[in-house]
Amino acid sequence: MKAPTRIEHIGIAVKNLEEAIAYYEDILGLKCYAIEEVEDQKVKTAFFMVGETKIELLEATSEESPVAKFIAKKGEGIHHIAFAVEKLDSLLPKLESKGVQLIDKQPRKGAEEMDIAFLHPKSTFGVLTELCEK
Repeated sequence: MKAPTRIEHIGIAVKNLEEAIAYYEDILGLKCYAIEEVEDQKVKTAFFMVGETKIELLEATSEESPVAKFIAKKGEGIHHIAFAVEKLDSLLPKLESKGVQLIDKQPRKGAEEMDIAFLHPKSTFGVLTELCEK
């Protein structure tokens, strides 16, 4: 199995995307380069570049959104870490055969037209892990 090539992004759950964007731009001096809604995940996202890594802010668009449930349970904060990988579709069965609990058994479309799949935090030492392929 080939190792991830880099950290693709860190996902941060927020209650109010506009307020969070203002913080990242006005206080940290970063520039939001994209805002996108991902309907099947019931989120609106905003992206910032920090070197070669992105910060993805996530605002729930529905009470049923995994992000809304996360905020209700844990509050705002780091939601997941995403790694850039190659051959995601063939990687998932290999991970499952090694005992990793998959949230997504097949890649699906995520923000920025990437193929994505999530690994359950129960099998990743408490960290919701996203695998991404451009």
